[in-house]
Amino acid sequence: MTTVQPIATYPPMGAENEYSRKRLWTGRVLTGLAGAFLVMDGTMKLFKPSFVVQATVQLGYPESTIIGIGLTLLACTLLYLIPRTSIIGAILLTGYLGGAVATNVRAEQPMFNIVFPIAFACIAWGGLWLREPRLAQLVPLKSKGQI
Repeated sequence: MTTVQPIATYPPMGAENEYSRKRLWTGRVLTGLAGAFLVMDGTMKLFKPSFVVQATVQLGYPESTIIGIGLTLLACTLLYLIPRTSIIGAILLTGYLGGAVATNVRAEQPMFNIVFPIAFACIAWGGLWLREPRLAQLVPLKSKGQI
């Protein structure tokens, strides 16, 4: 009979536990920063100030799509911020941000507008990787033999 092993656990008390605490809080801070920006962006799309409408139309989307885009962003961000659904939320945000990259490339926007969503996706995934031991075990950044 096979026993089921837990996916990941934090290390026992001691020096390694201090590293885990720093790692967890760094992940929480990165997640909070990403979440705050994405909630602000999604909320602004719901209220449709003139600069949001102008930027969206300039990218080639009709004004009627702004609220749907904002609701989609808020739903994905909410899933990302809830610990139990954070991985699926990060996957959905990756798709959303990939669409932002594609839109900016198609509209021939400046390089900053193209790279910013990529950097933001890296911040979101980095925060999740640091605070979620299940993900860190699935995607190790070093092999067990390395320091």
